[in-house]
Amino acid sequence: MSRAAQAVRVLSVITDRTTLVLSVVAGLLLLSMVAVISAGVAGRYFFATPILGLNEIVQLNAVALTMLALPYTTASGQHVRADIFDRLIGRVGRFTGDVVTRALSLVVLYYMVDRAWAKMLDAREFGDATNMLALPIWPFYGLIAAGMGLCIVVFVIQLIDILASGRPVDE
Repeated sequence: MSRAAQAVRVLSVITDRTTLVLSVVAGLLLLSMVAVISAGVAGRYFFATPILGLNEIVQLNAVALTMLALPYTTASGQHVRADIFDRLIGRVGRFTGDVVTRALSLVVLYYMVDRAWAKMLDAREFGDATNMLALPIWPFYGLIAAGMGLCIVVFVIQLIDILASGRPVDE
């Protein structure tokens, strides 16, 4: 095995473990979001005391759990996939589609990471915060950039695997 192939394997193992840990954290965030929403509903309807800023907490929590789960979802191939034309386009078409979709995803995600990073720096510099609780929002832009950045790494590994094997993902 060449040094490049070994490096890709090591990067793949590290990425797999990292995405798994982040998905577990995302799951815990989902459980906390359920708990906070349940407490908010119970407080509002049973005790007439709503939780101040509940919507902000839920919105920021949703951003965090989505961005933390995105790399694992990408790495494990759990995105929605339409295979309507797979038989029609054949093996070469599927291979080409796999390569093109990952290449386009890399370009789009790179642009989105760049914009999220710039927005994070602006939000930090200007002290942007939520309205009710005055929670700083720059860390959440950072999570967006990190989640999509890790997706870029996952797509690069997948693209290398596809090109090295010379066959589509589903074979």
